[in-house]
Amino acid sequence: MSRIGKLPVPVPAGVDVQIDGNVVTVKGPKGTLSHTVAAPITVEKGSNEEGVNVLDVKRPDDERLSRSLHGLTRTLVNNMVVGVTDGYEKRLEIVGVGYRVLSKGPTQLEFQLGYSHPIIFNAPDGITFAVENQTRFGVQGIDKQLVGEVAANIRKLRKPEPYKGKGVRYAGEHVRRKVGKAGK
Repeated sequence: MSRIGKLPVPVPAGVDVQIDGNVVTVKGPKGTLSHTVAAPITVEKGSNEEGVNVLDVKRPDDERLSRSLHGLTRTLVNNMVVGVTDGYEKRLEIVGVGYRVLSKGPTQLEFQLGYSHPIIFNAPDGITFAVENQTRFGVQGIDKQLVGEVAANIRKLRKPEPYKGKGVRYAGEHVRRKVGKAGK
């Protein structure tokens, strides 16, 4: 049995879960998310011994496909519940002389990354930016996958290079450094 898949997903107070066939919709204080559950897996409402509302993810058999989707589905449903209650954030930082970020509102950033022109980055729906200072900022939203994808696209604008470490990186990311030319 999947160790992750068999765990029930706790549903906190203030979160409304609707199950319509194989579509699970989670509505909370931060917004609404929906996910279509893959065919053999089912999601059921229930409550545990303490009376807390939970969602149980069940699989019909021990086929390879069912086993592989069991833990995945449970994690995706749990990420939706966490997203509508707390939300997700990815923090990024910029390293390099003259490299900086400016906020042009909560959904638009302007980057100076050593190119001849500034780069304007617009957020998709459901994503906001929080600029701490000229070199630190965060990507916030309720959809974990979308937050990670937007952060990866921003990092792709100027990846950290291995000699001086200049570029956009995740907060706390370790960049492997190379030694430069050996002079005589």
